[in-house]
Amino acid sequence: MKKIVLATHNKGKAKEFKSLLEDLNFEVLTKDDVGISIDPEENGETLEENAKIKALAIYDNIKKYTLADDTGLFVESLNGLPGVHTARYAGENCSDKDNREKLLLEMSGIKNRKAYFETVIALIDESGKIHYAHGRCNGSISEEERGEKGFGFDKLFIPDGYDKTFAELSEKEKNMISHRSLALLNLKDLLKEEVL
Repeated sequence: MKKIVLATHNKGKAKEFKSLLEDLNFEVLTKDDVGISIDPEENGETLEENAKIKALAIYDNIKKYTLADDTGLFVESLNGLPGVHTARYAGENCSDKDNREKLLLEMSGIKNRKAYFETVIALIDESGKIHYAHGRCNGSISEEERGEKGFGFDKLFIPDGYDKTFAELSEKEKNMISHRSLALLNLKDLLKEEVL
C-alpha cells in the first residue's frame, strides 16, 4: 500500500481527507504521523500557490506522495474577502471562532450574503511532479453560527440548495457537496489517470 502524507496538522481536515480517500489504495498519514513539524509561510497570492508551498515543504523532506490543500472563503459583498487569507482572517494565531466573529461583524446589516468556498489541492507524486485539482461550492453566509460539526467557517456557510450550514449537515451529506470533496473527486480521477 502506498503512503500519502497530508501537509496538515488540522485534525478536522485530515479526517475529511481520510474519509474521502479511503477507497483508494493509499495509507493516509498526516505530518504528525511522520514526525514533520514544518509549517511554511503561506505567502502565495493564490490558493494554488499556497497549496504548492505547503506540499513542497513536506515533499522536500520525505520524497513520497504529498498532498496539500488551500481553501478560501470568498464573500461577494466583501470583494472576495477573506479569500486567500481565510485561515488568518482575524490575524495570525487566531482561532476559527475569532475568524467567524470577524466575518459576522463585517457582514452585519449586509443583505447580499452570497459566498463560495474554493479548494485547490496540490499533489506531488514520487517523481516530484505536481498535480492540481480544484473544487468549488457556492452558497451564502448565515446571520449567526449554527451547528456543532465541522471546523473553520462551517457554522456560517449554507451551501446552495440547503437550509442548513455545513456544521448542521451529516459528514456524509457534507462530503457529497463540499468544495474539498469536489476537489478530491477531481484528484481521484487524476490519480487514476496519471499517477497510479
